[in-house]
Amino acid sequence: MIRPEDSAWAIPVAQVSSRPGQRQEVDAAYPAPDGIGDQIVGVQEGSDIRVDGAFDSIVDGLVFQAHVIAPLHAECTRCLVPINRDWGLDATAFFPYAPQPTGAMHYNARAAEDRAARDEVEIIAGEDEAEDTYPLSADGVYADIQALLRDTLVENLPLQLLCKPNCRGLCPQCGVNLNEHPDHRHDVTDIRFASLAGLKAQLEQNQSTQDPSNKA
Repeated sequence: MIRPEDSAWAIPVAQVSSRPGQRQEVDAAYPAPDGIGDQIVGVQEGSDIRVDGAFDSIVDGLVFQAHVIAPLHAECTRCLVPINRDWGLDATAFFPYAPQPTGAMHYNARAAEDRAARDEVEIIAGEDEAEDTYPLSADGVYADIQALLRDTLVENLPLQLLCKPNCRGLCPQCGVNLNEHPDHRHDVTDIRFASLAGLKAQLEQNQSTQDPSNKA
C-alpha cells in the first residue's frame, strides 16, 4: 500500500492543519500528472509544473490558492506550426478536515474567533466549494495536489491557440505558410464566371467579323 507521503504530489501540512489563522507557503515544482490533453494540445506527463501559493488554515479545513505554470505544447490553429510555451493560471481548492466522531466535536474560544478567517481566503460556500474540494490524508498530515493539478489544467486547456496574434495561416490553394511567404499568391479564375468569359469572347469575335471595317 502506497503511503501518502510517498506521493510525488504530497505536501506536508501538519504545521498548519487544525490551527486556524495559520499560513504555509508553497513554492516548488511537481511532475505533470497523466491525462492532461493529448498530442495536439496538452502538458507532457512528467514535465515540471511550477506551483507558487499557500495553504490557509480555517476552522474546518485548508484553503489552497496558487499560481500554476505548466509547459504547454500545441499547434497554431491557423498555420499548424508547433507551439511550446509556458502556460500560467490560478488554482483554488479546499481540503476539509475529516469529520469528527459524534460527541467529539468541540470548539474553543480561539477557534470561534478564527472563524472570521473564511472571509480572508475568498472561499465560496455551497456548490462552488464542493466542486473544488479534495481530501487530506487520513491522518490530516498531507495534502496531495495531483488531482487538483490535473483537474485545473484539463478544465482550462486553451483550444484556439495562435503562434502570434496576426498569424496569416496557410494558403488555401497549396498550403504554403503565409507567415513565411507573405507575397505568395495564385492567379485564380472563378469557375463560376468561366462560361460568361467564354460567351464574352464569342460575342466579341462575332462583332469583329460583322464589322465592315474588318473586311478587305
